[in-house]
Amino acid sequence: MMNTDRMSDTEQIEETEDNEQMLHYVDAWGEWHDTIIRDDIAKNDYEWTCLKQTENGITYEGDSNYAIRKGIDVSYHQGDIDWKKVKDAGYDFAFIRIAYRGYGEEGQLNADRRALANIEETQATGMDVGVYVFSQAVNEEEADEEARFVIDQLQGRTLELPIVYDPELIRDDEARTDSVTGEQFTANTIAFCERVKAAGYQPMIYSNMVWEADLYDLGKLQSYPVWYADYEQIPQTPYAFRFWQYSEKGTVDGISGDVDLDVEFIRR
Repeated sequence: MMNTDRMSDTEQIEETEDNEQMLHYVDAWGEWHDTIIRDDIAKNDYEWTCLKQTENGITYEGDSNYAIRKGIDVSYHQGDIDWKKVKDAGYDFAFIRIAYRGYGEEGQLNADRRALANIEETQATGMDVGVYVFSQAVNEEEADEEARFVIDQLQGRTLELPIVYDPELIRDDEARTDSVTGEQFTANTIAFCERVKAAGYQPMIYSNMVWEADLYDLGKLQSYPVWYADYEQIPQTPYAFRFWQYSEKGTVDGISGDVDLDVEFIRR
């Protein structure tokens, strides 16, 4: 039985007539959904009573099993970044967008023009670095193409953190991925991750509760760590994840404007 005392105030769990657990959760647009919690998928065991959100970000104290590290994720939209100031502000890692595919019909694949500079400047401070690709792949071939594109861009660079597959859905406009099924979504993810793994890098999946409930076949993806996005006070997913993107409106010294904020949970 899941400990519901450790779940978010916004979500609710109830037992169905079939003795299954039903999760009620809210998405990023304020819409509520229901999903059955799968017994066969690994769960997270973080102690949410140890979590506090403050003006200076998240603290997590009192868990004998886990500690956290603070991080951010950026793209060229953040402009020039003073990475020394970011490091001095207490941030330990960054995920940097290295590539993106357009969501129009052509689906052109592009390099993020600030990616390589951001990687070099971040690593020079001693911060750990991973990268991500904004995917609009409609099949395994395109997902594999995206992985190979990222690997080529890296030119053999060492990364401390994974290469992340971020298969974004476009809500407010027509997109080439609108008709991609959950089965195809999962197959694309595997194709990307396996190509990354074959190149000697660690793959990781970007996720949220909607994708975990309706798109990803989590049973086929359990070998890959998860970077989970959720802007509620406490993550709503019952499932395992390593990184949590908890805000898209962070303020960090050295960066102009808003920036995404993340934490990594590290076993002691």
